[in-house]
Parts: sequence; structure tokens; C-alpha cells
Amino acid sequence: MVGYAFMGAAHSQGWRTAGRVFDLPLRPRLAAVAGRDGAAVRAAAAQHGWAAAETDWRALVARDDVQLVDICTPGDSHAEIAVAALDAGKHVLCEKPLANSVAEAEAMASAAERARARGQTAMVGFNYRRVPAIAYARRLIAEGRLGTLRHLRLAYLQDWLVDPDFPLTWRLRREHAGSGALGDLGAHIVDLAQHLAGEPVTGVSALAETFVRERPLPAGDPGRRGRVTVDDAALFTGRLASGALASFEATRMAAGRKNALRLEINGERGSLAFDMERLNELSFHDHTEPPASSGFRRILVTEPDHPYLDAWWPPGHGLGYEHTFVHQARDLLLAVAGGAPAAPSFADGLQVQRVLAAVEESAEKNAVYTPVPVPA
Repeated sequence: MVGYAFMGAAHSQGWRTAGRVFDLPLRPRLAAVAGRDGAAVRAAAAQHGWAAAETDWRALVARDDVQLVDICTPGDSHAEIAVAALDAGKHVLCEKPLANSVAEAEAMASAAERARARGQTAMVGFNYRRVPAIAYARRLIAEGRLGTLRHLRLAYLQDWLVDPDFPLTWRLRREHAGSGALGDLGAHIVDLAQHLAGEPVTGVSALAETFVRERPLPAGDPGRRGRVTVDDAALFTGRLASGALASFEATRMAAGRKNALRLEINGERGSLAFDMERLNELSFHDHTEPPASSGFRRILVTEPDHPYLDAWWPPGHGLGYEHTFVHQARDLLLAVAGGAPAAPSFADGLQVQRVLAAVEESAEKNAVYTPVPVPA
């Protein structure tokens, strides 16, 4: 694994746990973790169960005891590490968003396609696909329970940047993060919209804003402030290939909202709704039922025949955020063992990147409708 902070800890939890919960044909061995700070990466290795620590990701990629590389670094290094790992014959898991630009994402998708011909697997870490309630929502839509989709509404709201004195971290610098709330949060809801609907976003109309344009530099440089070069919030509408209409909101400025990923999808035969802050529940409305008794009903997604849950606890015993990374590790290991493509693929990540780029282009033009290139 390259990177060891927030995402590194979450991914480590997934790798440690997957083989202890699910009956898997492969068992992950945590060979090495890489990071630039020697003392910090050694401490992370000890804390999270990695056998060795490296201070250069190239040394990690070159190791004979590494068959899969998990990339948990800021976006500006994703392309270089992923392409090098794939070219070295490794399987790759890369955190979202796939890259900081469409050009980088295209290079990564091409490398993954070449590697696929050699039997390698590459996957993007859109972990919210692995929430059992969301996976069950996908099943309901695929089974036709909602009929033809008409509306998708998705919002991802956080509040950790409300304080104007929050420091200027890497996530607020375009050269490292690519974009702000758009790439950090918007990438998730764009992926979920396309995944749940089973079709791409074909065009967008967008607004974006940076509400706090300067912030204190990190500790060690007291009193100085630096310029924020990414968005604080993005708001956009979109059209899917079928003609369904979608709305998206991504912000890190919604006071009181800690990790509020919410979605509602309306179709000709019914609707469903989900709230990440109640992640074991799915709301479902069957519009074919008699009006006198119909309405949204709460489905507690903890039954053994719900996605992923046959290996966990008895019904009614809910799961949490960290379990999405366990499910992610499980799905990737099954793909590697079976020689099958993993989902979401780098091609899926590229499609999300194209939507994000169209959002930025539209916002720069004051919400002019901007088409999104659709993959073949």
C-alpha cells in the first residue's frame, strides 16, 4: 500500500478483515506500506499490521513479494504510481477520484487495458458501492422494480471547512487534489448515479464556488495565509443517456452535516431513497400498490440474502463505514482469483473524471450546458 493516513487506515482495516469474514480463494498478506516520512510510515506499519515499511513507492512496486499495489495517496501521484505498478505486472487498487485530469485518467485506463490482456486486474476505490443498502438498491433497479428512471437526486454534504481558520491542507490545493468538494465528494455521487442507473451522465450544467479564498498555512508557518485553489462547493444538474434528469450537490461547507451522502431515485413504477447517516436502511416505494396502502417503507438491510451480509452478523445487527472497505477488498480478491474484470474499473473511473471535467468547464462558463463524452 502506498500512503498510510485516513484512507490508508481504512484500506488496512479492509485487507486485515476480509479473509477473516469471507471464505476467499486468496488471502491477503500485508507485505509492505510506503510513505515519505520514515518514522511515520514505520509507526503506521506497526499499527496496521504491515510486515515492512518503505520510504519510496518505487521500491515497494519493485518488491518480489508484492503482487497487488493499493494506492491511497493524493491524486497528483495516482497516475504515475498506477501506471508503473501495472507495467510491473501488479494488480492495482486506486483510491478515487482516479486522477486529477482526464489526460491522466486516460493514461491509467490504457495501462489497465494493456495489463488486463496479461491477466492483471485494476479497480477504483468507490467504496460506497459496497454499502449493502446501496448494493441492494442497485439490485432493485436492475430487476426493474422502479421501471424507467426519471429523476436522480444526489447530495454529499460535509462541514469540516466551515471554520475559515481551518488550515490550508493538500486537499485545498489544486496541484495536489485536482479539485475540491467536486473531486472529493462529487466523484462519489457521480459514480453512484451512473452505477445505480446503469448508464452514463451525458451532459451537465454547473455552478461552483470557493467561499473562503485564503486559509492559514499548516503548522510551522504561523501567521501566514495561502490561497485556496479549489472549489468549496459544486452544484450541477445532469442528463443521463436515457433522458433521466439528475441533480448533484457536493459541499464541505454545510454546517452540521458530517458525512451526509443522500440520494433519491424516482422511476415510473417506484422510488427509493438512502441516507449514509442511516446506512443500514433503504427507503422503498412501490407505486404499483393501491394508493390507499402504498407509501415509502423502511427496509432494514441486514438479512443474509442482502448483498455481503451472509458472512456477517444475525439480522438486525448493523454494519458501519469501515465494512465498505472489507467488501471492497473481498470483491477485488474474488476478481483477481477468478481472472475476471473488477468493478468499478479504471474505465469507470475515467468516465467519472470526464463528468467532473465537464462540471468544471460548465461552471467556468456560468452554467452553460456542457456535453460529457460517452464511452464506446
